[in-house]
Amino acid sequence: MQPRAHPAPTELNVTHYKPSGFGDRFAYGAVKFLRLFADAFFRGRYGHRAVVLETVAAVPGMVGGMLTHLRSLRSFQDDRGWIHALLEEAENERAHLMTFIQVAQPSRFERFLIILAQGIFFNGFFVFYILWPRVAHRFMGYLEEEAVYSYTEYLADIDAGRAENVPAPQFAIDYWSLPADARLRDVVIKVRLDEAGHRDANHSFSDQMAGR
Repeated sequence: MQPRAHPAPTELNVTHYKPSGFGDRFAYGAVKFLRLFADAFFRGRYGHRAVVLETVAAVPGMVGGMLTHLRSLRSFQDDRGWIHALLEEAENERAHLMTFIQVAQPSRFERFLIILAQGIFFNGFFVFYILWPRVAHRFMGYLEEEAVYSYTEYLADIDAGRAENVPAPQFAIDYWSLPADARLRDVVIKVRLDEAGHRDANHSFSDQMAGR
């Protein structure tokens, strides 16, 4: 695994995009609704939560990149770098999954949930992106906001001793070019920065589509 080509921001900026208009409010409400299920099922089991949610989070970039690619071919117009950015986001989210699988060791039931969630979410998001791409990006921006909050809570659990600060998986050390003695806390900090970058990118894509 080579280090990622487009590193995330080096400093965390916790922000919230204020909804403007029906589409934004719909996207924000949908994310908050989904968060209720994640909180109820996983509670403080952040490692297992990350395994399931990162499987879903890796879908939108791939869907958006694929559909943008096809639209560029149909329209004979340049993609303005969106295809690469979206596919890189999907690859980055997959790297998060590969990392937390080694940390959490998901159960058979959680692996079943991964298959079910991915199948439902891929098809739903595919249709969503075709019908309402601007709001699909806003939805992802808000989803990444929640990811930043969740990983902040994960860090708090590690710092408080509620989650064990185990050695970082070798995959994570190679991917983020971490020191050989890096721990889980170092990995979560990197993942949180990645999510903040995806948050800003998707809100920016949505704004561009709206002509803002």
